[in-house]
Amino acid sequence: MNVPGDNTYNIVVIVGPTATGKTAFATHLAAAIGGEVISADSRQIYRGMDIGTGKDLDEYVVDGLPIPYHLIDIKPAGYRYNLFEYCRDFYEAYDSVVKTGKMPILCGGTGLYVESVLKGYRMVEVPVNESLRESLANKSIEELKEILETKKTLHNVTDLETTKRAIRAIEIADYYANHPEVNDEKQCPKLRPLVLGVALDVETRRQLITRRLKQRLENGMLDEVKRLLQTIPPENLLYYGLEYKYLTLYLTGQITYDAMFTQLEIAIHQFAKRQMTWFRGMERRGIIIQWVDYHLSLSDKVEMAKKMLKK
Repeated sequence: MNVPGDNTYNIVVIVGPTATGKTAFATHLAAAIGGEVISADSRQIYRGMDIGTGKDLDEYVVDGLPIPYHLIDIKPAGYRYNLFEYCRDFYEAYDSVVKTGKMPILCGGTGLYVESVLKGYRMVEVPVNESLRESLANKSIEELKEILETKKTLHNVTDLETTKRAIRAIEIADYYANHPEVNDEKQCPKLRPLVLGVALDVETRRQLITRRLKQRLENGMLDEVKRLLQTIPPENLLYYGLEYKYLTLYLTGQITYDAMFTQLEIAIHQFAKRQMTWFRGMERRGIIIQWVDYHLSLSDKVEMAKKMLKK
């Protein structure tokens, strides 16, 4: 990803599966090199969705020093944010960090967001196609999947979580197919990233996920979802998946507490596996990821990153 003739990194990217301490790594590195964190998490953009998304805002203070962050708490819960908006907001955040002379540190586990900005393709806001939506309205999720597979490679499994999302995915793919010019232009800035991935074995990852889930439930995640349900219809909260989906199902009496915990735990494990599949796919698609051992201390991770930046 480096531009020939220029080996100076202009952004650090920290990726990895859920529950691997990416935020702490990013904030401590920011404190050490003079950086600001830009979130690459598709749910941390929502206000009031804190425990379930793992914002861990206390980690944005390192040795008494507040670390500036971007793209967190920028939209109200219930809003449906999209990739076009993320790319637009990322570029604005990136420019604002660079103008202060700081190093942008992109951190998060939403691989689609990360890869989209690293590849730098210009995103276009796709308009609603009412006639297409009407023609798809009565189709099953299986039928919609078959249609979508004829238009694109299904990297993003969230496209098939609901019929509404599948129809929107088809609508977007159809627009791009009929407007090839939107794929031709690259969007600035030219990124020269140092991409760091937090690596750990599957069993440790599973233990971390289970432990963190228990901690979040103990720390008030149920109360958080109850508050959200006071202003957001249950079907809208289900849209956000994982914690918000299964806790909503429990709180609306559709499943028991034990079933909620078991199903959510399995779903998070599956999500972490999909994250790693995406990151490995990024490597196959030409993005170099330097993997850092999860078990290293924070100070060792930071020192390793600093050395890589100097190469």
